[in-house]
Amino acid sequence: MCAKKFVPYANESDVLNLGSLAIENRLDRVSLSGDIDLTLDQAGLALAKQLQKLLADVVAELEKRDLPKQLPPPEVTSVRNPFE
Repeated sequence: MCAKKFVPYANESDVLNLGSLAIENRLDRVSLSGDIDLTLDQAGLALAKQLQKLLADVVAELEKRDLPKQLPPPEVTSVRNPFE
């Protein structure tokens, strides 16, 4: 998949790419955006297995935590525009 192990919810910086699918790590979520083609060939099988492992890691991390029913909405703050 990649040289560095992707640990779900571990930091705010890791991004993993599978095909055109981007998996972004955050402390409170893992975001998937883009698309991926799981073709009926060896390449498609390899991508499917990588995606399966990633999702299994996400589920395992979720299952070992004491989770709230739902996350509260993010706090929105305003800052002064430094260019005004």
